[in-house]
Amino acid sequence: MIHFPLQITVSPEDTAAVSKIEQSARQTIEHIASTPIEELLPELMREAISFGIKVLIALLIYFVGAWLIKKIRKMLHRVFERRKTEKAIASFVESLTSISLTIILIIITVGTLGINTTSLAALLAAGGMAIGMALSGTVQNFAGGIMILVFKPFKAGDFIETDNGYSGTVTDVNIFNTKLTTTDNRLIIIPNNSLSNGTINNFSQNTMRRVEWLVGVEYGTDASDVKAALQEIVDAEKRVLFIATGAPADPLIAVNALKDSAVEYIVRVWVKSEDYWNVYYALNEKIYTALPQKGIGFPFPQMDVHITRQDS
Repeated sequence: MIHFPLQITVSPEDTAAVSKIEQSARQTIEHIASTPIEELLPELMREAISFGIKVLIALLIYFVGAWLIKKIRKMLHRVFERRKTEKAIASFVESLTSISLTIILIIITVGTLGINTTSLAALLAAGGMAIGMALSGTVQNFAGGIMILVFKPFKAGDFIETDNGYSGTVTDVNIFNTKLTTTDNRLIIIPNNSLSNGTINNFSQNTMRRVEWLVGVEYGTDASDVKAALQEIVDAEKRVLFIATGAPADPLIAVNALKDSAVEYIVRVWVKSEDYWNVYYALNEKIYTALPQKGIGFPFPQMDVHITRQDS
């Protein structure tokens, strides 16, 4: 068996500190041993009474402080309810305020007993730093949740699309994540950090949206006939909005481009946000069925091949 020597290096400062503690303890023991019992009892009684008074004061401070913290939390709750603050952020602020004030109250109570609270405060600070470093990702999500709840780029019930490809209706926004329900009823949970630092397309923020169709017809078709047929389809749709009904502009129908195999027309109309997809699909079907009935055909990609014969 091999033995490794254990060497401990003690600095002169540490040695001096230990010597002082030993000397103080020795003097205290000698004082108690040399003091007659009839003189020692009154001194012990005074110390006990002094400590008891400190305990009573500490208890009084703690109970009064706890009562005040409870009152402050109720006051914050009423203020948030009156201002209709988001429930998640209101609950977080109430809890954070209560916890912070409780920690301060405990430090004050312990200090009242004559205990040095400097080490306790340093320990709490070090513990908070260690927890923060261990939960760095969670802290980022927490900060992102605060940003979302304060600035409100979206709220519950909005249909949004994120820059990472997810889209759906917001069902819940809390401190750490946001929940989306997709159109096929899947639940997507997204960390708030990615939402607060990314691009969000909110389809429900505004009350109206513009719908657009690109319609290709055969070359040689009269432009006025095509525009009249498209206008008739648009006018027949009751959900289409006009300037008179609050839209930014009336429907637009125009020649958009001359493609290789088709003349492309553009149709733009304004609708309520909740009617967007219903109007889009409805007019898709009407355009497909109504234009051929009026003799307007849809072209197919085509290529003209010319063959030249040369006599030998």
